[in-house]
Amino acid sequence: MKRLVYRSQPFGFGRAMLAGILLDSRRNNRRDEITGALICRHDLYLQLIEGHASEIDALYSRINVDDRHGEVRLLLTDTVSERLFPRWDMLDDEAPSLFWSPAEVADGAVESTAPVELTRIFARLSANTAARKEHSGYA
Repeated sequence: MKRLVYRSQPFGFGRAMLAGILLDSRRNNRRDEITGALICRHDLYLQLIEGHASEIDALYSRINVDDRHGEVRLLLTDTVSERLFPRWDMLDDEAPSLFWSPAEVADGAVESTAPVELTRIFARLSANTAARKEHSGYA
């Protein structure tokens, strides 16, 4: 199974735009057996996707040409035996404080974060959401 993490600059970020992205991704990811999480705020999308390599590659190709994403940058790709988000077609987490300030994001802090730390960020998100079972209806 393949895991991929990328970051992008939201284009036209707002609740309606985010709702559209989540609706599309949940429907398509369920069909393609992809799971993952999207951390989102006005200046950053940080997304982890996991599934069969061919499906992940196809999804990442679509994201690269999706006009709702600008400056798409691949941060991590790995082969894994276990999913971090096995029950989530696409978990969304609006984390306004996240780990970096807007200035740090603009200066490249996300790109300079070690792959192991990126994985830890999503592992913490997975652990935190496991306790919120009432939201598991999305998966």
